[in-house]
Amino acid sequence: MEYDKCQTDKQDLLSVCGTDCGACYCFGKMCNGCNACEGKVFHAPEGKACPIYDCVRNERGLHDCGKCGEVPCKIWAGTRDPKYTDEEFNANVAMRVQALGKSE
Repeated sequence: MEYDKCQTDKQDLLSVCGTDCGACYCFGKMCNGCNACEGKVFHAPEGKACPIYDCVRNERGLHDCGKCGEVPCKIWAGTRDPKYTDEEFNANVAMRVQALGKSE
């Protein structure tokens, strides 16, 4: 799905994994967030949904990872941004889990 075809609702900026899409440097430039694009964001393989989005929405039928008893899971670890140190990644995961708890 092309970026310009992805529409977003300002109230739906929390992604399924707890990322605040509105705070991302890519938002509004090359991406409108995973919810607007059904997971087919710029960093996912072309034509495919992000593995996290695919798991939670398409396979499990849940609204977000906060509704899953396995969060954070091996898919989160497998989609880790390599620019993060272990400490940064762990802090990011904790922040996302907390955001998902607040979204209920």
